[in-house]
Amino acid sequence: MSKFVIECPSCGRFAEAKTGFFARKKINCTCGNVINVRTDKLTSRTCAHCGNDVVFDQSKADKAICPVCHEQINAMSDISKMEDFSCGQCGVRLTASKGAQRFVCPVCDYDNDVPARVAQEHIKKDGLASIIKYEGDAETIVWKHPIEDFNLGSQLIVHESQEAIFFKDGQALDVFGAGRYALETQQLPLLENLYKLPTDTEGTFHSEVYFVNMSTQMGIKWGTDTKVRMFDPATGMHIELGASGEFNVRVANSKKLLLKVVGTTGGLGQAQLLGEGNKKGVFRSMVMTQVKSCLAQAIKESGINVLEIGAHLINLSNIVKTKIAPELAEYGLELSEFYINRIVTPDDDPNFRRLKQQYAQEYLSVREQQIKKKEAEAAAERMTVEAQTAAKMKIIGAQGDAEAMKIKKAAEAEMLRVQGQAEADKYRMQAQAEAEEMKMKGYTYQQETARMVGMEAMQNGLTGNGSGGGVMDGLGDLAGLGISLGAMGSVIGMT
Repeated sequence: MSKFVIECPSCGRFAEAKTGFFARKKINCTCGNVINVRTDKLTSRTCAHCGNDVVFDQSKADKAICPVCHEQINAMSDISKMEDFSCGQCGVRLTASKGAQRFVCPVCDYDNDVPARVAQEHIKKDGLASIIKYEGDAETIVWKHPIEDFNLGSQLIVHESQEAIFFKDGQALDVFGAGRYALETQQLPLLENLYKLPTDTEGTFHSEVYFVNMSTQMGIKWGTDTKVRMFDPATGMHIELGASGEFNVRVANSKKLLLKVVGTTGGLGQAQLLGEGNKKGVFRSMVMTQVKSCLAQAIKESGINVLEIGAHLINLSNIVKTKIAPELAEYGLELSEFYINRIVTPDDDPNFRRLKQQYAQEYLSVREQQIKKKEAEAAAERMTVEAQTAAKMKIIGAQGDAEAMKIKKAAEAEMLRVQGQAEADKYRMQAQAEAEEMKMKGYTYQQETARMVGMEAMQNGLTGNGSGGGVMDGLGDLAGLGISLGAMGSVIGMT
């Protein structure tokens, strides 16, 4: 079992601890804090050799080595180096080890930032010019510089998105915009008028410097702490709703914000606007009251159905913004945007379940009527299309019949013409053949006709018995047949 010195994480004092199975695991410090040896033996310290903040095990005593420069970090000579400074609240003189980061004053219980207090002591003692600049994060709205004693000639650096304001006894003295300033009496007219400062460069003055972040703070979350009981105008039921969302805010008047909100506190951040967890926020009560009141009033006046409230979030957000913005402007803040992202419905409320059931039935009824209407319209449209189609088919059929009849008649006429032409050609060819035959036999058409008439007469019993009476009778018969005299002469001659 070996002994070692362990530093109290609360006050920075040192206590004796032991290693081993039967050693005490918890030690009571003189400040009242209970040191847990197992966990608190691992601590961080600024290495006296390389200046880096490193973590080491205090139980290794002087064998603890800095992982950066590999020098002893827990040597007794380094632990015995003490820093002397005054408490930031009561002013009592305190002493802490050189590597300590925090030290709780035993008189007023104020938690002192040891490096910051030591730096202030050195500036006040040595009279050296210092650099005053912003060292907060992006979510900080107002940041107070930890040093309050400055030399004339100190350099003040203000970024584009910031303003720096000097305070003395809670009163704003001067405002600095973006740029680099050497703090001299001629550049602090308000300070020079109110306080007589030394004119030499070694003089110091006590003042508080606040840096105000003028950029827009985005995505500050909010939510109602309790549900809003309201009357649904669509169904006549009382239900409870909750709401949550985000808003964006920026500083419009830095002096007004510091005087009315910050005062002489350490600053202001996003988390302090509405608070986190059980911590009270600066504007929490105002924002919650306006949200609850405006939300219920807007839903009632607009006749918005609670089940369809998601479609009206933009309108509701604008209404709530118009109510909150003037009140924030009284404290130097400008509300850029305000959003209601979610409405929390009471799913376990029987009234709300009945409301959803009623709305579902109404929706199904309306939907069924719409479907029936669509079906009727579709049937009527289908019948209209069918009637139009039938009429067109009749027209097309009539036109087809007329065209077919026309084609048929044309075909018949063409057939008759071809048939007549064929018969004419046949007759002409036959006549030509007969004419050629008669020409070859050596007699004419008239002679052939007479021969044919004679042959016909002979076949009809036109015969002669040697007497002239019979011939005359035969001639009479021929005349009766309408044979011309020429033809009869030919017949007679032939006879």
